[in-house]
Amino acid sequence: MLKVDGIETHYGNSQVLFGIDLEVNAGEVVTLIGRNGMGKTTTVKSIMGIIPLRGGSVTFDGKVISGQPSYKVAQLGIGLVPEGRQVFPNLSVRENLVATAANRFGSDDPWTQEKLFDMFPSLASRRTSMGTLLSGGEQQMLAISRALMTNPRLLILDEATEGLAPLVRSEIWSCLEGLKNSGQSILVIDKNINALTRIADRHYIIEKGRVVWSGDSAALGADEALQNRYLGV
Repeated sequence: MLKVDGIETHYGNSQVLFGIDLEVNAGEVVTLIGRNGMGKTTTVKSIMGIIPLRGGSVTFDGKVISGQPSYKVAQLGIGLVPEGRQVFPNLSVRENLVATAANRFGSDDPWTQEKLFDMFPSLASRRTSMGTLLSGGEQQMLAISRALMTNPRLLILDEATEGLAPLVRSEIWSCLEGLKNSGQSILVIDKNINALTRIADRHYIIEKGRVVWSGDSAALGADEALQNRYLGV
């Protein structure tokens, strides 16, 4: 579904990505992991067209999307839950969801506000609250729901549970597990290796703008030295 082939990205004169390769197949959950500052968010922004590429290409569903503006990338079926959540602060929960609602691919069972309120009951009770008044956990639930309202073919989550309370993190992981079971393709960035190896099919580790390891959950979970080398603080 998604193929990232040798992408290179710069901020001004500083090169950040040095030939990143990764793939996400239909129905897979794939992770992008590594320490802070290694290029994970830049990879996501490069995929989404938020930052222009200096080299390489991004292909989605067999079509090269490199060079497309980010809104067109989203319309092709990639939903982003950005780092920092970035909900619309002066819109209510309902208005945040209405703002992105679309069913461009004619799903027989599209995401609706009520389905999302069933998945995140705490949002249902805050449906008239402004985005700026929500807790961090509620904002993350809203950011995920807002992305799902586009009925994406691929969902990308950048720092899925960063800074959230343990109970909220557990709720987010349960949500992602349910999405996986429904066949949703997902690319996720997070630091919780135990949760990631439980729900993900494959993993890519980034170090200084390069993929230094890729493999399945069994291989990652069994290699403590690998985790310490590239993921330990």
